[in-house]
Amino acid sequence: MPSEAVPGEDPFNQEPVSILRQPKAVWATAGASVVAFMGIGLVDPILPSIAKGLDATPSQVSLLFTSYFLITAVAMLVTGFVSSRIGGRKTLLAGLALVVVFAALSGTSSSVAELVGFRAGWGLGNALFVSTALAVIVGAAAGGSSAAILLYESALGLGMACGPLLGALLGDASWRYPFFGTAALMAIGFVCITAFLKEQPRPARKTSLLDPVKALGHGGLASVAASAFFYNYAFFTILAFTPFVLNMTPYKSGAVFFAWGLLLAVFSVLVAPRLQQRFGSLKVLGASLVLLAADLVVLGYGSHTTAIVCTIVSGALIGMNNTVYTELALGVSDAPRPVASAGYNFVRWFAAAAAPYLAPKIEEWSNIHIPFVVAAAASVLGAVVVWVRRSALTHEAEELEPKHATEDGVTVFANP
Repeated sequence: MPSEAVPGEDPFNQEPVSILRQPKAVWATAGASVVAFMGIGLVDPILPSIAKGLDATPSQVSLLFTSYFLITAVAMLVTGFVSSRIGGRKTLLAGLALVVVFAALSGTSSSVAELVGFRAGWGLGNALFVSTALAVIVGAAAGGSSAAILLYESALGLGMACGPLLGALLGDASWRYPFFGTAALMAIGFVCITAFLKEQPRPARKTSLLDPVKALGHGGLASVAASAFFYNYAFFTILAFTPFVLNMTPYKSGAVFFAWGLLLAVFSVLVAPRLQQRFGSLKVLGASLVLLAADLVVLGYGSHTTAIVCTIVSGALIGMNNTVYTELALGVSDAPRPVASAGYNFVRWFAAAAAPYLAPKIEEWSNIHIPFVVAAAASVLGAVVVWVRRSALTHEAEELEPKHATEDGVTVFANP
């Protein structure tokens, strides 16, 4: 694709475009993405309330995350297949519609089994939306892929911060209200996408169900996915298990995870890029993973106040990790970005499904400290993978950077 067709870039001086100067379509997609990510942390402050309201154990309630992310992981193989046939806009709208329906149904649940099932449907909708949203934002954003990734990570961080807050505010009256609130917000997102996002260019080649798996045959992408798998286990141990450990009211728990989400947003968008420029992506990622492991151990063995502080601090480390992992996954292999993203997410979301289920089970088998020790070990393993594969990751990413630079703009979606 000719360089002059890259959205938001001046072909003569190549001066960067402000991240805030974006088309309405990008803002509409990013706004809906915020709500989509809100759905992940929405249940955090109300997990104890759901357990009480539905007479369920922590391990049973944790299946809300497990079913959600298990379906999300498998659906990653479907998203490219669907979007390359019906187009990005229709895929986004289909995902939003599914979230609206299943979020509303979640609020009507009369048992844990029903709620877990509805969350699975929610996960399918979220997978269709979130994976396609990244490709659409990258394709339509002014300023190239770097600005697009920062926008996407901003949406992620803001959603992660606001989700627990919304869950606390609405969940204080009833655990059902946050689900209805999410359904309403996603319906608004549906209207915005319909109004502002035009249909994306149809792909030159349709994506098969196995393309994301084949992409993982690339050593660099497989290494990033493997490291992210271990990292996500640690990440979602904090997100899904810590609320039971803190055992606070929805308001207090929501405040903790709101602060956590704010740090996640600030460090992913503002701090991580600066540290990457100074020290390099792999050094930042390795150090952040080790620090996250140390934070988890202190969280597991510290006092209640210490656990609150460590939970909030983990948001900063998670924010940095999210940004670096996203950039590595999109740039380290020769696979088109949507396909590479799907393969990467296919692997890492399995850990997000496993951690919420295994953490309370490990506590039942041992004590409340060991789940955090296991999560810390997983974070260290993620750092080990990065260290062992550091040379290949660095060299491959640098060699492929010019190739991927030409993919910025609509070709990121038009040639999956």
